[in-house]
Amino acid sequence: RFSPEERRRIGVHTCPGNDFDSTHSADVDYAELLPSLFELKAGNFYIALAGERDRRHVLKIIRKYRKPDHRVFIGVTAPADPRIETAEEVRDRVLEARDYIPVEYLGTTDDCGFSPFSDDTSTSRDTAFAKIRARVLGTALAAKRIEGHS
Repeated sequence: RFSPEERRRIGVHTCPGNDFDSTHSADVDYAELLPSLFELKAGNFYIALAGERDRRHVLKIIRKYRKPDHRVFIGVTAPADPRIETAEEVRDRVLEARDYIPVEYLGTTDDCGFSPFSDDTSTSRDTAFAKIRARVLGTALAAKRIEGHS
């Protein structure tokens, strides 16, 4: 139904839930989900990772099941956590992930939406923008480090 080019643009997002700050699926191991997820005929995968207890475990699963042309966007900020990540924390998460995902197929994202329902006001606008700012700045710091500029 979709052309190969269209399939490369399709993206799939997964997270343990973030509706009203609930993580109703946090106990589901990514080992149960990711092998099947990477069988989908999509090009982009957005995977919640910042809120994971064992990020390396998830990264190993990604490395094992990711197809060569899959782009993986890892969650580097956790909207369900009111604490604002620093740019340096985000940088370190990206640098950790590059050991498992080729840099040319690695991107960053937020774990989940900041307010997935219109009546969910649990995350303030200021907090959401601060987390996005940390993601953008931290990703840029990681890119500089990867490119060998510091």
